[in-house]
Amino acid sequence: MHVVLTGANRGIGLALADRYRAAGHSVTGTSRDGSGGLALDVTDPDAQRALAGRLGDRPVDLLVCNAGVYLDKGQSLESGYPAKMWADTFAVNVTGVFLSIQNVLPHLRRARTPKIGIISSQMASQTTAPGGSYIYRASKAAALNLGRNLAADLRGQGVAVGIYHPGWVQTDMGGGAAAIPPAEAAAGLMARFAALSMGSTGCFETWDGRAHPL
Repeated sequence: MHVVLTGANRGIGLALADRYRAAGHSVTGTSRDGSGGLALDVTDPDAQRALAGRLGDRPVDLLVCNAGVYLDKGQSLESGYPAKMWADTFAVNVTGVFLSIQNVLPHLRRARTPKIGIISSQMASQTTAPGGSYIYRASKAAALNLGRNLAADLRGQGVAVGIYHPGWVQTDMGGGAAAIPPAEAAAGLMARFAALSMGSTGCFETWDGRAHPL
């Protein structure tokens, strides 16, 4: 199996890359600085096209859109959340996901059972909305919406799309007090990707297999 994985240089992405390689799969990992494999700024259309070109004619069995940022921690409603922070976050967490899928899609179509996994968050849910972190929550909600609409459009092409909450993970983003280590999140996500099918396309699930409220 050939896996293309954005944000593969640390945290969940690195844990996924390591586990897939250990299981004998081929991984094309990317990160902004190239430390996760190939250099890719997911917000840059030219860089995305260049990455697709480097894949040549290789099929991609699984694309994992994992690259993301959480820039608005601790922002104040009264004086925070500047416009540039909104733009920078959406560029990575939403546009970056779309560009990755758009450019890798021809390679996914070459695979027998192509799949796309979008790493969103429980913070995307409009049902469980405790407030705060407005930019990150809005961007992850947009990624969830994007994934569900892509699932509808790609159903006829046999490409399954799943959207996932990876858990509260002990990463730079999640913090040291988070509930689970990256290895546990990665193991759960791999099981979700393996289970993803045309019957479950468009799902929003947790890393441990529970349906998440929209």
